Amino acid sequence: MTHQTVGHAPAGDQDGPLADCPDSALVPPGHEPRCPVDITLATLSGRWTPLVLREFLRRGQATYSELSAALPALSDKVLSDRLAQLTSAGVIERHRKASWPPRVRYILTSQGRALEPVVHSMWEWGMARRDALG
Repeated sequence: MTHQTVGHAPAGDQDGPLADCPDSALVPPGHEPRCPVDITLATLSGRWTPLVLREFLRRGQATYSELSAALPALSDKVLSDRLAQLTSAGVIERHRKASWPPRVRYILTSQGRALEPVVHSMWEWGMARRDALG
């Protein structure tokens, strides 16, 4: 049995959609990623981030309390951090309504909607893995 070496595309697939990034695109942690896979991972990094995104893909928009109710095991601090992270990445937008008390609604952007196939693939892979494990 042969094993593919991590980081090398299969023979004949050097120019395919998952071709290796050039060395110049690979940067150390703490720097802005340039490799497409690394950019996606940076956007979805952190425990709970894909699940917060899943809620936006299901709803299109949500308030903090709606997200908190949908993900009850998620602490307030982590939810606040993930919302700030996704807002900074352009995946969601924060809209504040001038009222008393002030109301904030988070809305999925077109960049966020473009992540739907990624989350769907994660769902399918997870379902197959769960089924395989019994």
